[in-house]
Amino acid sequence: MAHLSPLLRDAVPEFKERFEHYENTRGFVPNSILTMSRRPAIAAAFMQMNKVVLYEGTVEEELKMLVSLVASQAAGCRYCQAHMANLSSIYQASDKKIAAVWEFAHSPLFSDAERAALRLAVNASIIPNQATQQDFDELDRYFDEGQIVELVATISLFGYLNRWNDTMATELEDHPAKVAQRTVGSHGWQPGKHG
Repeated sequence: MAHLSPLLRDAVPEFKERFEHYENTRGFVPNSILTMSRRPAIAAAFMQMNKVVLYEGTVEEELKMLVSLVASQAAGCRYCQAHMANLSSIYQASDKKIAAVWEFAHSPLFSDAERAALRLAVNASIIPNQATQQDFDELDRYFDEGQIVELVATISLFGYLNRWNDTMATELEDHPAKVAQRTVGSHGWQPGKHG
């Protein structure tokens, strides 16, 4: 059970346009943001950061979604895993690729560049942080410095979200739960405390 219930959408009319965007792209408004909206300045700053990190730059959105998914798996946040399985699907990752993301190191579904990014996501998301110079040397083979910043920003954004949603025990919405069960669920995904 969530520690705080999400606000109703109409409680923060200043976010009407952004909430409509979420509804149109994801099929729902995230409970995490509805809860965060108790402090509109925090929610607004988060939504802007989320937009800039995930949807701008030159790293493909599909890869950013998969990096976010594997980072959330490494951190153990079921809410974010479900959301990122959903967004990975929206941004054209196949169900097979989503289901195999944790086995990226050996799966033929992933390129060497994707493996380098996903390896960093795992290593940077566990505590204590296990990212090494070797991770960055491998990234240098496939990504420019700006793209490396994008990848680390993506991982860091989900460090925040993983802590937020695990701490708040944010209630998982039906749609991402169904996508996660269909894709990640084949590898033992369960809703956890966010169910």
